[in-house]
Amino acid sequence: MTATRLTLISHPLCPFVQRAAIVLLEKGVPFDRINVDLADKPDWFLALSPSGKVPLLKMERADDRDAILFESMVICEYLEETRGGGKLYSEDALSRAQQRAWIEYGTATQAEAWQFLNAKDRTTADAKRAAFRGKLQRLEAVIAAEPYFSGIAFSMVDAVYAPLFRYFDIVDAAVSQSIFEDLPRVTAWRAALAGRQSVVAAVGGDYAERFRRHLSLHKALLSD
Repeated sequence: MTATRLTLISHPLCPFVQRAAIVLLEKGVPFDRINVDLADKPDWFLALSPSGKVPLLKMERADDRDAILFESMVICEYLEETRGGGKLYSEDALSRAQQRAWIEYGTATQAEAWQFLNAKDRTTADAKRAAFRGKLQRLEAVIAAEPYFSGIAFSMVDAVYAPLFRYFDIVDAAVSQSIFEDLPRVTAWRAALAGRQSVVAAVGGDYAERFRRHLSLHKALLSD
């Protein structure tokens, strides 16, 4: 059954919310957005979210039976299967499976990046920086061609990696430069994603300010 109205329940900084928002925007699907305070989760949100996490996609349907989807990639896969716009997966089964594998790798890469960015001591920061750069080096070897992961077409893989690259347009340029140094394909990919309209529009205009405030509140080394 076709949803008549979609609401993305989110948090302004969540990279997993951004995945869903990017796909919605790529598909040209109108949607509303409600942000929740994850430090003080409202009861209505906890009633909807089995995991207590964002994103949620709420679908208000014509028969008054609302549906809720949770988990970012479940939401993205549903949108890919049910909405128009450009296809975000390859038509070839093997290539499609490989794309899904690199999406899983992207989730692990996101974790390394986040732990590096939020590190409070030099030892942790150095270890997580090395782990994150190691994952980027592996990506450098598999990126097909510019401008995106698989070439000309923007794909679901790009929607997954764009949010984690966004952080490095905000932190000190010297930090980003040292991480992306000697990674020309990843660097070009990162730049292409930063300029994609769906990626830009997936966050609010105050995203950078919010992220810097987050680092400061959590006393991350990079907030200095």
